[in-house]
Amino acid sequence: MPGLTAPSGYAEEPPRHPALRINSKEPFNAEPHRSALVSSYVTPVDFFYKRNHGPIPKVDDISRYSVSINGLVSNHMQLFMADIRMLPKYNVTATLQCAGNKRTAMSKVRKVRGVGWDVSALGNATWGGAKLADVLELAGIPKLSSVTSLGGKHVEFVSVDRCKEEKGGPYKASIPLKQATDPDADVLLAYEMNGETINRDHGYPLRVVVPGVIGARSVKWLDSINLIEEECQGFFMQKDYKMFPPTVDWDNIDWSTRRPQMDFPVQSAICTLEDVDVIKEGKARIAGYAVSGGGRGIERVDVSVDGGKTWVEAHRYQKSNVPYVSDRAQSDKWAWVLFEATLDIPANAEIVAKAVDSAANIQPEKVEDIWNLRGILNTSWHRIKIQNSLCAARSNM
Repeated sequence: MPGLTAPSGYAEEPPRHPALRINSKEPFNAEPHRSALVSSYVTPVDFFYKRNHGPIPKVDDISRYSVSINGLVSNHMQLFMADIRMLPKYNVTATLQCAGNKRTAMSKVRKVRGVGWDVSALGNATWGGAKLADVLELAGIPKLSSVTSLGGKHVEFVSVDRCKEEKGGPYKASIPLKQATDPDADVLLAYEMNGETINRDHGYPLRVVVPGVIGARSVKWLDSINLIEEECQGFFMQKDYKMFPPTVDWDNIDWSTRRPQMDFPVQSAICTLEDVDVIKEGKARIAGYAVSGGGRGIERVDVSVDGGKTWVEAHRYQKSNVPYVSDRAQSDKWAWVLFEATLDIPANAEIVAKAVDSAANIQPEKVEDIWNLRGILNTSWHRIKIQNSLCAARSNM
């Protein structure tokens, strides 16, 4: 693409914060320490997880960069950044989450394939840009359309990013046209992140943000938008990011039997403690995040210090001094909810968190029940086993 290129190697990677936990260097995949997640409602760009499939594309000439709209649409177009910036700008606070978040816990049950994410392969940002519904309207597709006049039912996003899974071709994904043209779905072509120009790691100069959906559909470094009849046939739509039962392994898998994963299920994690922690006996603050897909809010977060025998409801919040109610206009429906509870921690405690969303969906208790060969969507109860300082001292005698 004129103005934006995908490097053949990793020599020109952007700088990253040294505190990130690196899960792979080439391509670069990293997450922050879990405690950094609950330090603020909006995740600082430096501590937003980095998920890549190849070298980071580089802008050679921003004035030449454009996005084309092609396929089953009567009005093919080429839009430059100036054209996109002329459209109404919207700010949407939304959590993006990799489908492989919490994969390491699933790998302890049985081996899985994929990047070894802890609990921090997600982040909450305020994205700024044009609504995709407004962009498609420029191409003659009315809002709330389910099909174009030429039979297009899906919107495919094609990246400049090149990856081995596509045999050197571009990363791509799609969403249904009815979602893309719905203004209330808040799908953006984003050029800002947390009030600043989006950086290279997160898709500069333009990326797609699909709120409430696994991060794999929010394509970075956008090259083109195609209106197609069937969903995208790319690798990451057809041969990855699908949910299979524990009985399926690499010898009997049939990718065609499952649809691509879109909405992410209800999820939560404790961020103020880890299994290796030793804490003093007495009260301790337990805090973390909870989030659900599809715009569903968080109705409740329960915390236990005895492995799930008894529970205490945690305090939920988003913005300072604004009470969180999941279905109220002042709450961010696409964003995570932070939670906290101060509890007495017994000796050798097993601390557990589980969340319930506004549709009464609840996290499954056991990771074994949702194990799958790709290690995605580990939404089981988050468990942490800790010792108090007295017990730890005795064990070292």
